[in-house]
Amino acid sequence: MSKLRHPERPDELETQNARMIQLIEGLVNENGKSPSSLQGVSLMRSDCAMLRKPVMYEPSIVIIAQGRKRGYLGGETFVYDQNNYLVLSVPLPFECDTEGTPEKPLLGLSINVDVPMLAELMLKTEPKKLPQENPAASQSIYCTRLDTKLADATNRLLETLYDKNEASILGHSIKREIVYRVLCGEQGSSLRSIATLDSRSSLINRALLRIHTEYGSKGLDVSTLADDIGMSNSAFHHNFKEVTATSPVQYLKSVRLHKARQLMLQDGINAGAAANMVGYESQSQFSREFKRFFGASPSEEVARSRAHLATASELLGA
Repeated sequence: MSKLRHPERPDELETQNARMIQLIEGLVNENGKSPSSLQGVSLMRSDCAMLRKPVMYEPSIVIIAQGRKRGYLGGETFVYDQNNYLVLSVPLPFECDTEGTPEKPLLGLSINVDVPMLAELMLKTEPKKLPQENPAASQSIYCTRLDTKLADATNRLLETLYDKNEASILGHSIKREIVYRVLCGEQGSSLRSIATLDSRSSLINRALLRIHTEYGSKGLDVSTLADDIGMSNSAFHHNFKEVTATSPVQYLKSVRLHKARQLMLQDGINAGAAANMVGYESQSQFSREFKRFFGASPSEEVARSRAHLATASELLGA
């Protein structure tokens, strides 16, 4: 006999959401992205609107309790708010804006997703519980409606963050539960694909990890990346764009520019040194591409960012 599936009551989700707001407000009172007492979990707050700008997200699950964020990639818009959470299965540079006010600041959290955890969860999960991979749905970024089970797990995770001992003992298992629920969700096949060794997404993810590790190497190019994962240049370009919605050249450029911005903001390194450290041979080329990408020169962007949010953690954008 099949089990009856009871529809979720809106008031249940509203109650969970109210509790989530309360918990996050008690944990963070500064704008920007703040680390929590549990590794891989960060908290977010913004009491002002932030205009659309380039950001870099790591593979993560982003749950918003209050306010709204919009991501823009490949001609699509992804809205994540108290009703919809965001999932990224690979590191992605895209553009984002934020809605928040002093009365109702944006509040949320970001949970990092790692491949070993995904692989372990997949091995322990009955195949019928995992969504079937849809070859046409190759997105590595998507938004999905938040349900009461995921909201409840999120609140239990937030509660552990008030006590370092609880976070250490209980937090990791609740974090695993959250990743499991996303993995088994209607669009969990995106996460599943990066943990499957021979999948296209997994191979491209390997190339992405190399970019993020060796972005400063002047010899890193498309041919090197394609050879490393056993693809022709044309196949690599096609599959890379399917997964990331951008070309390998543009992706590498965006990573280098984000890293240079991070070096200047966090470490106080000047533009010339930062350009060299991220793989540019020409400082003038770096300055031109930086201004085209961020809409301001390196010095203007550093001054603007420091004035807007006095925290370098804002760099990660989540």
